[in-house]
Amino acid sequence: MIRDLFKQLMKDKFARIALILLGIIYFMLLFADIIAPYTKDFSDRSMAYVPPSQIFTIDENGKFSRPYTYNYKRDFDMDNLRIVYSLDRSQKHYLRFFAKGEPYKFLGLIPMQRHLVTTDKDGRLFLLGTDINGRDVFSRILFGGRISMTIGFLALFVLFPIGLLYGGIAGYFGGKVDALMMRFAEAVMSIPSFYLLIILASILPAGMTSIQRFILIVVILALIGWAGFARVVRGMVLSVKNQEFVQAAKSIGASRLRIIVKHILPQTTSFVIVAMTLSVPSYILSESGLSFLGLGIQQPDASWGNMLKEAQEYTNIIYRPWLLTPGFLIFIAVLSFNLIGDAVRDILDPKSKVR
Repeated sequence: MIRDLFKQLMKDKFARIALILLGIIYFMLLFADIIAPYTKDFSDRSMAYVPPSQIFTIDENGKFSRPYTYNYKRDFDMDNLRIVYSLDRSQKHYLRFFAKGEPYKFLGLIPMQRHLVTTDKDGRLFLLGTDINGRDVFSRILFGGRISMTIGFLALFVLFPIGLLYGGIAGYFGGKVDALMMRFAEAVMSIPSFYLLIILASILPAGMTSIQRFILIVVILALIGWAGFARVVRGMVLSVKNQEFVQAAKSIGASRLRIIVKHILPQTTSFVIVAMTLSVPSYILSESGLSFLGLGIQQPDASWGNMLKEAQEYTNIIYRPWLLTPGFLIFIAVLSFNLIGDAVRDILDPKSKVR
């Protein structure tokens, strides 16, 4: 089924583009340690708000050359009362590919030193400039994307089993059990989710590490998102629980839990796949929103949300537009997931496309 679904997705132009974009993003995030010129802990405070490095392939004589760049030198503009950077053309710094750089552990396990692209010891390569602390924005985007782009899937692994089982039990038993369970689910659904996230995140202990905050955010997102999913599953279970294959399972003595898990819930597979692809973007936005407000992943650890927070200042938007890159990536990721979700829905439910 998954293979056929993938083939159908590749026939849709927009879904194909979205899959390629997400594939590139996740590939770069997986190999972020190698692709990033610097490690996630790198900082050069003398290089705050440096513009993106300019890479040259033609030398001063007009001839082709190995790619090289110049460091920036810092000056103060007395007229506008701000720091400005200009190229220090006194020394070239040639780019090196798959060369040794800052040591790191690939995926936190394998000690390595090779980077996809770097420069010599005295050179600085900032492909997307730096932030206020002199940290390479390109490297931080890669490391921060690991959090922003995985939190949705982790939340789904918690949310969907709860929602499936809860909705399956409510729909199968019906009657008072169904009424009681659905009233509780509706009470959970009535809670304003984003405001609840803000309240819960704000009361977390200040001394928590970003990993602990990350796990708690995943749990919080899952615990407030299962109710709506369970309600839809319950409706689907009500429509299939009296069909012949369920009655056959009852007649051979299958337990109620086995009937629910093995015979009824698999009938909701199409809906589950569609719901998963359409739910991931909302969790990406929730994490980004919390981190943007300072209630999610904390500095110095990166996520796309807390990186975007620095770009909210008017002067940064005007003079340092490279700080807006995380927001652009959030837009691309959310749009891609939505396009794939719409395509999956049309494939698994052709009637929706006709309507």
